[in-house]
Amino acid sequence: MIRFGPAGIPLSCKGRTLRDGIEDVHNLGLTAMEAQLVRAHVQERAAEPEEIGLKPRNLTSDMVIEIVRKKGDKEQVISDLDEPVKKGDTLVALTSGIAKSYLELRQLRDMADELDVALSIHTPYYMDLVGEGELSFKSMDSVRWGGIMAKELGATVVVTHMGLYGDVTPKTAQKRIKDRVGQLTKWYKKHGIGIPIGLELSGRQEIFGALPEVLKTCKEVDGVVPVLNFAHYHARENGLLRESKDFDELLDKVWDHTDGEFYTHFSGVEHEGGNEKRFTSIKKGDLRFEPLAESIVDRNQPITVISGSPLLEHDAMYMKVILERVLAKRVSKETKETKTNNKKEKAGSR
Repeated sequence: MIRFGPAGIPLSCKGRTLRDGIEDVHNLGLTAMEAQLVRAHVQERAAEPEEIGLKPRNLTSDMVIEIVRKKGDKEQVISDLDEPVKKGDTLVALTSGIAKSYLELRQLRDMADELDVALSIHTPYYMDLVGEGELSFKSMDSVRWGGIMAKELGATVVVTHMGLYGDVTPKTAQKRIKDRVGQLTKWYKKHGIGIPIGLELSGRQEIFGALPEVLKTCKEVDGVVPVLNFAHYHARENGLLRESKDFDELLDKVWDHTDGEFYTHFSGVEHEGGNEKRFTSIKKGDLRFEPLAESIVDRNQPITVISGSPLLEHDAMYMKVILERVLAKRVSKETKETKTNNKKEKAGSR
């Protein structure tokens, strides 16, 4: 299956909810959408009387991710969404732009399934899984929250960046990423979240996420897959992706680390000195989609291509059109070759 979709709610969508976005993506003839986990924060509140005895996953007022329960002089943190709320509990609720409650997430899941729109979640773009400050703890939480929502939403992957090297060496950064991502995948497993964490390639030299770094982490940590951001890779490698064979070589390196499907991002990109400067529309810059389309058709492997272009859904549709053209040319060529061979066989049998 080959899927195309935007990184976020389509720009042309009149409504700005995820529900509006899913419907709009379907109406545009696209089959994927990456929900953006932005402006997410948590707040504590006392359990309401009418909530006593209910499970967090069934509350409709908000999205409770933890129960804080007093046991004598100590506090117990419960993250089981099927644990009934008790009198005196403090509820930790998550607010985000994705959905208000778990019930809404499940409704969105049913809607996306019916419309054949594959959903994924991207954590906030400014992440730090390398450092040791407060942002690092918040980043870990963001991946956890993304997993909780992804499970209810039926998302295929939770995508994340990993952060700057900062004042540590690449070797130290690699070890910290392995340890922290390993903690997160164990947490996912403990909470029944059977969704991989996707590590996105970075587009700048000072940011962790070179291809060897990502593949090494995927090899050493179960439950992790690489996310191929072609624009990032192209920029970091000084414009390496030129021909179909260049994309083939990259896809070959990544395939064994996937779950049987590529998850990717594509856009145009301006770059200089091995560093991305900014994303552009696909028609601008030196990163062309046609060679990748040829590779996709030749390989015939499942792939999702998310448009991160400033034109968002327009370029997602543009990529789909290019792929259809490549496929049509390939079919036409094979048909002509078959007819030619049949004529030769008939002539030879006379």
